[in-house]
Amino acid sequence: MAQGLGKMAGQNITTWLRLVGLAVVVAAFTACAPVYRNHGYVPSDEELSLITVGKDTRETVGGVIGRPSASGLLNDEGWYYVQSKWKSLGIRAPKEENRQVVAISFDTNGVVQNVERFGLEKGRIVPISRRVTEDNIRGKGILAQMFGNLGGIGAGQLLKK
Repeated sequence: MAQGLGKMAGQNITTWLRLVGLAVVVAAFTACAPVYRNHGYVPSDEELSLITVGKDTRETVGGVIGRPSASGLLNDEGWYYVQSKWKSLGIRAPKEENRQVVAISFDTNGVVQNVERFGLEKGRIVPISRRVTEDNIRGKGILAQMFGNLGGIGAGQLLKK
């Protein structure tokens, strides 16, 4: 009878070790799964379609899609909404995968002049959609600043002349 109990205990330990091993493998794979985080706010195309260029004002735009938050930008030329998507993988530092900017420009009377959406493609700022009354982009310096910190500056770039 003692041999039967010893054999059962050995099987229980083996089963327990298999379950622990399986839990370790599952935990290892779960830790390697990417985690995505979104920062900021950019109005959707449906929300932007409710804004009429040449008709809506700062007040009506604020009522439809809201004013930019502290992470966006408010100035006399326009409102800028910024959203970034970050990917974290394991213990590595988070990496920005996508950034979008919606720029709504106003004329001196506070009437909507341009509604534009910008994104990044291969590190360059590209317009994704536009509804404009003028063909020039206002506030280029602000857009360059919003997209400018993507990638940072490497040591090799500092040595080039």
